[in-house]
Amino acid sequence: MSPVELTAALKLRARELGFALAGVCEAAAPNGVARLGEWLDRGYAGQMKYLHDRREAYAHPRYVLEGVRSLLLLGLPYRTVEAAPAEAGEGRVARYAWGEADYHDVIRDKLHDLADYLRELAPTATTRGVVDTAPLLEREFAQRAGLGWVGKNTLLLSRDAGSYFFLAALLTDVELAADEAFEADHCGTCTACLDACPTQAFPQAGVLDASRCISYLTIELRDHIPAELRPGMRDWVFGCDVCQEVCPWNRFAPVSEIERLQPVEAMNPLELTSLFAMDDDAFRRRFRKTPLWRPHRDGLLRNAAIVLGNQGRASALPALARGLNDVAPLVRAATAWALGRIAAAEPEAGAAALLRARLGIEEDATVRAEILGAMP
Repeated sequence: MSPVELTAALKLRARELGFALAGVCEAAAPNGVARLGEWLDRGYAGQMKYLHDRREAYAHPRYVLEGVRSLLLLGLPYRTVEAAPAEAGEGRVARYAWGEADYHDVIRDKLHDLADYLRELAPTATTRGVVDTAPLLEREFAQRAGLGWVGKNTLLLSRDAGSYFFLAALLTDVELAADEAFEADHCGTCTACLDACPTQAFPQAGVLDASRCISYLTIELRDHIPAELRPGMRDWVFGCDVCQEVCPWNRFAPVSEIERLQPVEAMNPLELTSLFAMDDDAFRRRFRKTPLWRPHRDGLLRNAAIVLGNQGRASALPALARGLNDVAPLVRAATAWALGRIAAAEPEAGAAALLRARLGIEEDATVRAEILGAMP
């Protein structure tokens, strides 16, 4: 088959697998490597040390697949139902994580299928599928492949699919027919995403300070969340969709029909108080194969405590009392902060008494500081 015929067949198969977007670009050095280095040097990656460790590998796709000639960039929609508001005792979860499966597993299965199909058409082909886990500047290559443009919120935007889609790539040493790069920028003068960010994570259009981003804080950060950023988390317990929810282009985002991405009712939103009764084994049984496994038990309970603190309701006291005596200092510290918020909002509820009781036995210096700072 010619490169044109092979590419057309691959794109058709990708559509059959559920990828709404598919485009090809040549394997070449990306222009964004220098910008990535500047971004890392400014500290915008926060504690994501793995980005620093492999920064040199972003220089060319050959470091992902030796001998690579072409990249097939793919977009898999994940929009399903509309977001439900979080009531007291509930927290919002980013919509990509509402399903029963981890999207990495869903997409890898499809990439394996696509790679097998390519080898049927070109038996000597070497391939590698990538789902945001390899040193590849996917958004730049997706723009080169004609899928869309990078918006002011740093996400890839498509006129047909908005931004509610996962990016993936199939790298191969076979020559495919490249598409025309997407040169236009359809954001215009709109700054809705920048204006709406609750933690002001965009120092300028097109630049994200991940260390302030709610998605980073609730998923990637393994440490205590900075106190000044906790109120901005509002009711987000895992991830954040704010900059996507306000984007006009998401009015056109298609609805996913993939069964494993369909929302589980309990995830939109997530009930929080019961989380504090879960030990590691219970957490593993419930979340092991879902995106919520990423922050692990301690991180998710830390997030839940902060959301309950932002809501400031005395009804959360039984759960927070359990959290204040949790085995993990990360959980106890966040719970102390939350109790301080409730003590300020409802002085007669008894939150201050819980803090005083814990202070008498707390040995961790960071937790003690949180308790002292939370006490009225």
